[in-house]
Amino acid sequence: MRPAAGPDASGAGSARLLLGLAAVAVAFAAADTYVVVLALPDMMTSTGVPIDQLQRAAPIISGFLLGYVAMLPLIGRMADLRGRVPVLVFSLVLFALGSLVTALAYDMPSMVAGRFLQGVGGGGLVPATLALVADLYPPHRRGVPLGVVSAVQEIGSVIGPLFGAVVLAFTDWRAIFLINLAVGLVLAAAIRRVAPAPHEARRRVDLVGLGLLALTLVAGSLVFLRPPPLLRDLTWGQAFIPFTGDGRWLTPVGVVAMGAAVAFLAWCTFARAPLFDVRRWVGALREADLTGALLLAVALAGVILAFATADPKVQVFSDQGLWFLLGSAVAAVLFVVHLRRSAAPLVPRGALRRTPAWGALLVSFFIGAALIAALIDIPLFARTTVYPDSQLLAALVLVRFLVALPVGAVVGGYLIRSLSPGVVTAAGMALAAVGFVLMTRWDLTSLSEWTANIALVVCGLGFGLALAPVNAALLAFTDDDVHGVASAFVVVARMVGMLVGISALTVIGLRRYYAEQADVPPVREVCDGSSRCDEFTRLLKLAGIAQEHAVFWGAAGCAVVAGVLALVLFAGARTDQVSARDALSAH
Repeated sequence: MRPAAGPDASGAGSARLLLGLAAVAVAFAAADTYVVVLALPDMMTSTGVPIDQLQRAAPIISGFLLGYVAMLPLIGRMADLRGRVPVLVFSLVLFALGSLVTALAYDMPSMVAGRFLQGVGGGGLVPATLALVADLYPPHRRGVPLGVVSAVQEIGSVIGPLFGAVVLAFTDWRAIFLINLAVGLVLAAAIRRVAPAPHEARRRVDLVGLGLLALTLVAGSLVFLRPPPLLRDLTWGQAFIPFTGDGRWLTPVGVVAMGAAVAFLAWCTFARAPLFDVRRWVGALREADLTGALLLAVALAGVILAFATADPKVQVFSDQGLWFLLGSAVAAVLFVVHLRRSAAPLVPRGALRRTPAWGALLVSFFIGAALIAALIDIPLFARTTVYPDSQLLAALVLVRFLVALPVGAVVGGYLIRSLSPGVVTAAGMALAAVGFVLMTRWDLTSLSEWTANIALVVCGLGFGLALAPVNAALLAFTDDDVHGVASAFVVVARMVGMLVGISALTVIGLRRYYAEQADVPPVREVCDGSSRCDEFTRLLKLAGIAQEHAVFWGAAGCAVVAGVLALVLFAGARTDQVSARDALSAH
């Protein structure tokens, strides 16, 4: 297969605009990963979950993460088969739909369903955008575009909490997701406008489909919202009275919503030119190996649920974690068997056979394991020391790290024009390790001093440097028609690394904490006056600092492992000199 050529002069402007829109979409979806940090207490209250039962809100986070990770390979494969632009548009529409469901949610199941849809849509944007870069630029010119995409993805982690804080300062949490709805639909329309599918001719608007969709959305919204004026009205209120029991959907308005949804799906399945071509997308799902994707999704879901639903303060896995992992192992074995037997598997045979290709997944895993320590434990250190009473101020400490990260991503993309991805990745991970080692020197007052910025900036730059080279090595050493699914797997590897990393590093930190705490006298022996109580609090803080130091040392170790693996596995992988075809035949 011939490598993708770079955009010519006439198409360069539209190519950059298309990639820019896709990058903005990736950043916005990434921001949604972090936007619930500040909104979570209000979201819990809206679904009837008490603030003091934070563990019951875990599905709001894990539901998004499950959708984001578990369906990535399937969406990435569909991007290879259906094209990048249709998958980008579909993912944005799905993200917008999930935002609408979340904004209207009235209980935990409906909120988790909305967050799951958001995760699927938001996650699908990443592999399609990375594959789009490979389509638009030849290997020696991909570095900077990949760096930009990586940068905007990480900028989302800065924008998310700030965006949530601004919205919450003026209105309630639902406005966050209504804004997501509007932005998602606008971006989908803009991408579709900039890059219309060449094989689709102009056709008349499907008025019937639009009408059924509008009826579904209006009736469904009424079921979710149950407007008090309508409920109190003697006539309209009857539409909300259940036929039996007390369910919202077994009401006249609920039956209308469900009936309209079924009619819409039927129309889209059998009409000649429907608003949404169900048959075409179902065919694409089958071609993409839906069976294999579901087996892989179950395997990934088991890992995600085992780690994401645990309380990191007291356990590595959740109470059912071992069963989740057992189910994951069984699904993984069935997935491997399926790949060997299927005529058209989710991962085409040999797609990741080259060392830099599968090596990118392994390196990405350890980068994720180290990165999560910065994202979680830097704010925790701030809460333990200088900002014990402010979640927001503690989170803002991380901004210094997150601002440096996208800068490093662009620089890393530029450097691989002339240097090996292995060298750039190793250099970045060495910087990250140095940053973590400097963090192990922090004490009770370090974050209030300017010198703390050195560790934060060095660490952020290091992680940024590593992002583009890993993606570039993967794309250069995989064939053009598997870039979507390959990009999905490198994202999955990093996310799984983050989940496993936070659990393993937390165990290391807790062991250090309990060892330090054992030397702290009981409170009744120490706290016999205000000064002695202050001393007791100081001793507990020192134990917490020791815990975070242990985590930072573990993260530095993960960063070193990632750097060494990059040097070994990316040896000889020069994306600045070889084409995709030459790279694939180089070994």
